[in-house]
Amino acid sequence: MNKISYQPFIIGVAGGSGSGKSTVSQQVLASFGAEMVSVVMQDDYYCDQTHLSPDVRRQQNYDHPQAFDWPLLVQHVQALRNGETINMPEYDFTIDNRSDRTILVKPAPVIVIEGLFALYDADLRKLMSLKIFVDTASDVRFIRRMQRDITERGRTVDSVVKQYMETVRPMHKQFIEPTKRYADVIIPHGANGPAVDVITTKVASVISQLK
Repeated sequence: MNKISYQPFIIGVAGGSGSGKSTVSQQVLASFGAEMVSVVMQDDYYCDQTHLSPDVRRQQNYDHPQAFDWPLLVQHVQALRNGETINMPEYDFTIDNRSDRTILVKPAPVIVIEGLFALYDADLRKLMSLKIFVDTASDVRFIRRMQRDITERGRTVDSVVKQYMETVRPMHKQFIEPTKRYADVIIPHGANGPAVDVITTKVASVISQLK
């Protein structure tokens, strides 16, 4: 383990599907660079489903907290916090399973945890220095999700709509929306410029104190 002389500033970025979480995370990363910021994507921590057939995998509820490998996610964030490099799993949405590859993530002064349920787990929240919820209108989120799933994940319009009505919408109301109460900062109207500027200003302050 590499000893570190500072306590990493860990940011949790939560919000519904298509809310703009990735935009917030990527803007923080772009502002300070990979040497200063490491991003952990909760989407890559869906449970391994090698034991299930492709048809059964497709029927799983991916918008429920139980779909994620929480012990591994918490373990990896703790490792980064302690100055260790991790091999983050890589999830392949076209096969509804983890790929054979992993993503090397190095420790950094700032660690961003991005995901639907970034603020859901109490053990994960305890590791965070700043908790953010990106709040976006449901119709905007649905449109963004449809565009992404069709272009990036090879889905059909019918399958996206079916999944949205059966799991995405009800799970958002039951599990994701309530985590807003844990947020230190709620970003309204998606990843709007002024709000992101406030976040990057805070991160800049944290980084400057490490120098």
